[in-house]
Amino acid sequence: MIATLTIIGIVAGGILFIVSDWANPLIAANQKLETEKAIFLVHPEGKSYEAVNCKDVQAYKVFDKEKKLLGYSLVHDGNGFQGKIRLMIGLSADLNKISSIEVLEQVETPGLGNKITEEPFKKQFKGLQNTPVITWVKNEQPDQPNEIQAITGATISSKSVVGIINDGVAKMRRLKERGLL
Repeated sequence: MIATLTIIGIVAGGILFIVSDWANPLIAANQKLETEKAIFLVHPEGKSYEAVNCKDVQAYKVFDKEKKLLGYSLVHDGNGFQGKIRLMIGLSADLNKISSIEVLEQVETPGLGNKITEEPFKKQFKGLQNTPVITWVKNEQPDQPNEIQAITGATISSKSVVGIINDGVAKMRRLKERGLL
């Protein structure tokens, strides 16, 4: 019985290794394609981009058809209520406004937390000022140019998105101050 279970375990482990080895390049290619698509979703007027050469962030300079810098597309992640939330954040060239956001990955509660992927929530970030930082309000309309309204019943997810954006913008500002952007 021990020998049979050992053989089954070895065969199952080997099959899982083979499937994982086969799937990993496909997963990486799909993630790259989704990232490239999201760059232009957060900067719809963009025509080309180039990666920012910095190990601290995954960011892209986005250009119009005349190769003028429109802004940056930043991939940044952090913890949500249920797990990681990964965002694409569109930033103006001076890093003081959000052009738009896209949720690349999330595992928030269906029907509540995953409302961060819906247009009414994401639309709040279009043209939002992020100076000094983005804040949120609950059960009332935002009255400041750097405020959004949190999702009722999913405040943790909303706060997490705001925190991820604020952290990512702070990193980009530090890079700009050091002359790396």
